[in-house]
Amino acid sequence: MKRSPLSLLLILGAVAALEAAAFAEPASVAYTPPARSAPLGSTVVAWDSLRFKVSPVGLACPIFDEPTPTLEKLEVHVTTLNPGMSSHSPHHHPWEEIFLIKEGQLELSINGKKERAGPGAMGFIASHDVHNITNVGAGAATYYVINFDTDAVQTARDQPAAEWAPQGMLSSRVIDCDSIPDPPGGGHREILDSPTLTFLRLESHVSTLAPGASTTPRNRDPGDELFIVKSGTLEVTLNGIASRIGAGSLFYVAPNDERTMRNIGSVPCSYHVIKVVSARSPQKPGP
Repeated sequence: MKRSPLSLLLILGAVAALEAAAFAEPASVAYTPPARSAPLGSTVVAWDSLRFKVSPVGLACPIFDEPTPTLEKLEVHVTTLNPGMSSHSPHHHPWEEIFLIKEGQLELSINGKKERAGPGAMGFIASHDVHNITNVGAGAATYYVINFDTDAVQTARDQPAAEWAPQGMLSSRVIDCDSIPDPPGGGHREILDSPTLTFLRLESHVSTLAPGASTTPRNRDPGDELFIVKSGTLEVTLNGIASRIGAGSLFYVAPNDERTMRNIGSVPCSYHVIKVVSARSPQKPGP
């Protein structure tokens, strides 16, 4: 089929645009203040209560976007990517970001290095490292995006952390959490525990409770904590208020609020914990 000069010009223009996009400088995303000003208190969000909206690449559901008693902002959302789709073009930002894969097969690109990851995997992106995510599986892929923004975000150096971060600071990485064995006596499966460029401490672990088992009653912790249920049925009691939740559900616990978790199902229940300590965190657990 013959093409007119105009159609050829349009095709050449489209090719040039694609080539320019491929070699364009990764976009820098500016810090956005929280959508609400009131500090977030301890909150339970059941998976069944989430309402997803159609996006150009799949589905999206915002969960939190507000300050906490000690953080500039806690922002959490869930994204579902259709096969072959990417979250966005490669970009970078001053805050450090955490991904937790619920289902599907994803490819995480960090500073140009690509790594595949499946359900249970956790990704950590250090300040200003360039990244994006692509669904490389045959079906839909769903993951949580978690941003704990501390005061340090405002003064973060505008340069990829991989190029200058001091030794001992956590670098960008992908962790297959399900490949880490449980300790011999059960309990916490440690994922990581390290300072980062914007956190005094980032700690993450996976806990498993046998049917009927419970954590220490009315426990307190001075960090900001996010819990995501991986499997089973959990009764979580926050400051005396009990909620029953299942897999995919999550809950935020504000510093030094009381919390108790109990497995009320007939099979083991596991949940992933992500805790941040910042310069504004209390120095010790409350009474």
